[in-house]
Amino acid sequence: MSSNPSSGEIEMSAASRAMLGKVRKLVPPMLEKFHKGQLGRVAVIGGSADYTGAPYFSAMASARLGCDLSYVFCEPSAAQTIKSYSPNLMVSPILRSTASISPAQKEREPTGEELAKPILDMLPRLHVLVIGPGLGRDVITQKQVKAVIHAARKHDPPVPMVLDADALWLVQTDPDLIKGHKECILTPNVVEFGRLAKAVGTDQDNSDPAKACQTLSNALGGVCILQKGAVDYISQGVDTTISDFQGGLKRSGGQGDTLTGSLGTFLAWRELYHEALWDIGPEKMTREETLLVAAFGGSAITRECSRRAFAKRQRSLQASDLTEEVHDSFLALVGEPEELPKL
Repeated sequence: MSSNPSSGEIEMSAASRAMLGKVRKLVPPMLEKFHKGQLGRVAVIGGSADYTGAPYFSAMASARLGCDLSYVFCEPSAAQTIKSYSPNLMVSPILRSTASISPAQKEREPTGEELAKPILDMLPRLHVLVIGPGLGRDVITQKQVKAVIHAARKHDPPVPMVLDADALWLVQTDPDLIKGHKECILTPNVVEFGRLAKAVGTDQDNSDPAKACQTLSNALGGVCILQKGAVDYISQGVDTTISDFQGGLKRSGGQGDTLTGSLGTFLAWRELYHEALWDIGPEKMTREETLLVAAFGGSAITRECSRRAFAKRQRSLQASDLTEEVHDSFLALVGEPEELPKL
């Protein structure tokens, strides 16, 4: 799949065009009656002393795509740095690590629930959690994140999640953590996919990656798998689709964070779609279908961001270049659900 330089149009298959038509149905119109926060409240959980860029790129992609409120819950040592990147993000230093708990806490080994309480108190105010960008593998951090995932699953209604990077490592070590959570998208690359497949005892069939993706999803009880690669394979265990939009040729770090942030916003809009926040018409998609559609939308936007950024920057492309392409990529692939009023 490629773009047509002479026309500016993006060439795509009939199947991809049909999927984008479904993606468009998830996009809320911009109406005067909506108030702040109604069109998406997404929190990125991640950011540590060594990794401050990843949560920023994820949260900014979420914001640039169109969510109203974009949060970052990070480790205290990362907070000031992330805040300095942009005043548009709400950055809270409420993610703990071995270095940031008190000596008294170290002696008595606090529970994950105790560590996670500041984040758990925020769950009723959030539409989606994006867990993993810049998370790290500190044992205290991982204990806290486990408690957050457990609580998000038990929340009424369950909080949708996107898991990437070191959150995938957490799932690899404990697949039951997310097994059966059909409000969750995992975004493994080919190496992470292989580790997850091994953890749940399934084969990584390189001859049929689409089937392997669906098999892993079923083994995890219907969790949506978005396997990143030359093309993205996406399955929620029932249906499998391929996102093969052209991307850029530069593999700089941080591009996957644009994906997680975009997925976060699409999952938030998915919640609003099922709440019928606007007139969605008589033919309503099922939650099973919209999970796949949201994942496809995030993949398509990210790949188009990569293509556009690479066309401008080529070998010098960096993750920050994708951030600037999110809105135009959205307009090119999805477009506004209706013409915006001229103010």
